[in-house]
Amino acid sequence: RSGLRNFIYVAKVLDDFGYRPKGIRLDSGDLRELSLRCEEAFEEVAKTRQSFGSLSIVASNDINESVLQDLTTKDHGITTFGIGTNLVTCQAQPALGCVYKLVEWKGQPRIKISQDLPKVTIPGRKRAYRLHGANGSPLVDYMALASEGAPEVGRKLVCRDPFHSTKRVAITPSRVVPLHHPIIELGKVVEEHRPPLDLSKTRQFAQEQLQTFPDSMKAYDNPTAYPVMASQSLFKFLHDTWESEAPVPEWK
Repeated sequence: RSGLRNFIYVAKVLDDFGYRPKGIRLDSGDLRELSLRCEEAFEEVAKTRQSFGSLSIVASNDINESVLQDLTTKDHGITTFGIGTNLVTCQAQPALGCVYKLVEWKGQPRIKISQDLPKVTIPGRKRAYRLHGANGSPLVDYMALASEGAPEVGRKLVCRDPFHSTKRVAITPSRVVPLHHPIIELGKVVEEHRPPLDLSKTRQFAQEQLQTFPDSMKAYDNPTAYPVMASQSLFKFLHDTWESEAPVPEWK
């Protein structure tokens, strides 16, 4: 409380000498409650001093996803979040595990056999498409063999869960978006698909894509899973390859 009062006193004096106040930083205590107090105090002063009408209220102090989620569900006066440690090191997943999976070698499809179903690979070259429904939202990401034709707008097709034969759905897409574009071929960048060098454009593209998905899939807690499915031909190819390559245990 004394910090807020002292800031207002000093800011008023500096404002009289032509130094426009910018704002304050909160780095401890109940950030929500303190920010509301600051906001209320600034609004009162702004009635007689215009410079106090646009002050920033910056909050820091080990802010992470949980803190942000909690604050966005309640009223607060914070205008800026100062995020340091948790911006460069994600507490939930401090390391990103990456594994290269081979699906073709010298023109021949390859499959990884595992008792752990998520580790089984889908063999062969593929193409991926995002299928949109009648309301414009994405319904499913659809994988097909590279030799198959692309899905067509207005033409019904059957999508299969790659690993569960009973899960299938018929979709008539209102829009088909190819997701697979070669960036490098034979060691050279494909100019047609060269990624933008401006990070702001990449950020804008990502935000625009996220806006097309329903809120249930973007929920912080218990989000709805987004389906990735296969064509009829790819489903059959996967299971035929499994049958021919997977060892059969012997009982004696």
